[in-house]
Amino acid sequence: MTTPESYMEFRPLMFSIAYRMTGSISDAEDIVQEAFLRLTRALRDGASITSPKAYLATVTTRLAISHLRSARVRREAYVGSWLPEPLVTDELAPATVPDPAERAEMSDSLSMAFLVLLESLTPTERAVFLLHEVFGYDYAEIAEITGKSEPNCRQIFARARHHIHEGKPRFEASREQRDEVARRFFDAVSGGDLSSLLDLLAPDVAMIGDGGGKGVALAEPMHGSVRVARFLLGLFRRAEKEGTYAVPALVNGQAGAVAYDAQGRVASVFALDIADGLVQAVRSVVNPDKLQHLGPTSDLYLRRDRDLPWRSWPPTSPRRPRPTRSSKASLPPRTRGCASC
Repeated sequence: MTTPESYMEFRPLMFSIAYRMTGSISDAEDIVQEAFLRLTRALRDGASITSPKAYLATVTTRLAISHLRSARVRREAYVGSWLPEPLVTDELAPATVPDPAERAEMSDSLSMAFLVLLESLTPTERAVFLLHEVFGYDYAEIAEITGKSEPNCRQIFARARHHIHEGKPRFEASREQRDEVARRFFDAVSGGDLSSLLDLLAPDVAMIGDGGGKGVALAEPMHGSVRVARFLLGLFRRAEKEGTYAVPALVNGQAGAVAYDAQGRVASVFALDIADGLVQAVRSVVNPDKLQHLGPTSDLYLRRDRDLPWRSWPPTSPRRPRPTRSSKASLPPRTRGCASC
């Protein structure tokens, strides 16, 4: 007899769709759970499901669309810059994807820059764009999933693609070069080397912080290599005196780090946009509501001008902070979510 457990192989796909739609790990997990509950009820009622993958993708997408419609007012009232909940993983793309170019494309679609760009689309536009552009569904399948006609889906996709095209972020094609730029960036910041740091920053580099009104972050994005470099070095100098530290990690498929306070509690998460051998943007999430899935959160976000001395890149153990003198906080648990999105 077919049971809901038989369909667990589709959970990574469901989470991948829901997370890209919502930009929230907690919301994506709730959507996946609800989709499985609906599957359970359908099977209990004697429904015949000929294509489990199509059924679960449909339910997940429709739940995500409904969620976004209800969340739009909250997003519009968000304090400061909005960034997605950081997804910290070991891998950049599904282990089942053998083609390096395809793995890189899936990784780019997880990036904070791309997810922020998707915020400019309506929920239905976002669904159609992601299903076709990222997950490779054809228009007939998308029409079935969204409940729209096939010609309408084509129009929606064309409109969404036109809207996204100009702002679509670029990332370093070579993983090796990306890791090297990240390593040099972290070394320059931790060493207080302004000249080397400026060599690694794009002239129009942006520093973007998400505090959500709870964590202390930049009120507006900061632009310009000199301003951003001096800002970062100032923060890192203070951090060395305060015992905060960071563990390099892959954040939303890009080079980044998880920052911890002296008690091993999560203080912030950083992600770097790297293209053409330069850091194009530095994104920092300090909103504690968006960090809870990574472990106990720090109270450092309540205070100003905190940052971290960095370890060498690339990471060898992204989720494990160095030992601390305090036993009050346990080491960060394994990140929830989908490590193979």
